[in-house]
Amino acid sequence: MQLRIAAMIVALEALALLAATGVLVVKTATQSTGSIASALLLAALAVLGALVLGFGARGLLALRQGARTPIVVIQVLALPVAYSLGFQAGRMEYGGPILVAALATLYLLFTPPARAVLDHRRD
Repeated sequence: MQLRIAAMIVALEALALLAATGVLVVKTATQSTGSIASALLLAALAVLGALVLGFGARGLLALRQGARTPIVVIQVLALPVAYSLGFQAGRMEYGGPILVAALATLYLLFTPPARAVLDHRRD
């Protein structure tokens, strides 16, 4: 159960990242930005991140032990981003959901039932 919930959260993060990428691309195309190349590079990296999250969610649903590590790394990296957005930049509407999703996913992946399933599963 914990792995399914964690996979759903990760899948929602992937969808949110794709949506944010879409907004970035539309804003880049419709507004004059300082550097189109850097905006498109950022969009490409966001799509790559969304793909990693999507494959990670799929791996969690398939109970693949190897899916946990990239998801944990991404969630740990999301914590300072969430803190910076929410508290330092005063954009809690962006940082708050990132923080909650990252903490919830980390918690769910390290609950005893989730660890028992993933730690004893051999791919």
